Amino acid sequence: MSSDDLGPARAAAVDAVRRLADRGETLATAESLTGGLVAATIVEIPGVSAVYRGGLVVYATELKHELAGVPRELLAARGPVDPDVALALAEGARRRCAASWGLSTTGVAGPDPQDGKAVGTVFVAVAGPFGATVRGLKLDGNRAVIRAGTVTGVLRLLVEQLPSAPTPA
Repeated sequence: MSSDDLGPARAAAVDAVRRLADRGETLATAESLTGGLVAATIVEIPGVSAVYRGGLVVYATELKHELAGVPRELLAARGPVDPDVALALAEGARRRCAASWGLSTTGVAGPDPQDGKAVGTVFVAVAGPFGATVRGLKLDGNRAVIRAGTVTGVLRLLVEQLPSAPTPA
């Protein structure tokens, strides 16, 4: 994956880190298909140690439950590529890492469909002090393009959520 693939993601990460630092808030991640790429993108930003608490790479389905706290029943009923799983992952990252905000990624990067979900089906979520939101993405391209698009998507979603959320007292 070239650094050009992550240009938009890096720009969103810079914006998110700045906003979080200004607000005195922290961030954690739970990643599946991105395998740590969200965390790697975030930690390249100077000053990130003031906001980034850590993250979970939960590629295997059972680790989504064991490490991130996603309910077993939800995973059994819907599988790992699901909007409610993305929400549970984001909240799990937030809770397990004692952060103000949690981000998550789950989806199918390919080359083959997974559990009836097409390649490029992705869900990203953000959980914060005032609730959580999820966004479905339909991405085209190879694994690298899908993973880079996912990183950009989740970081942009975080940036969108930050302005509307007042700083906690």
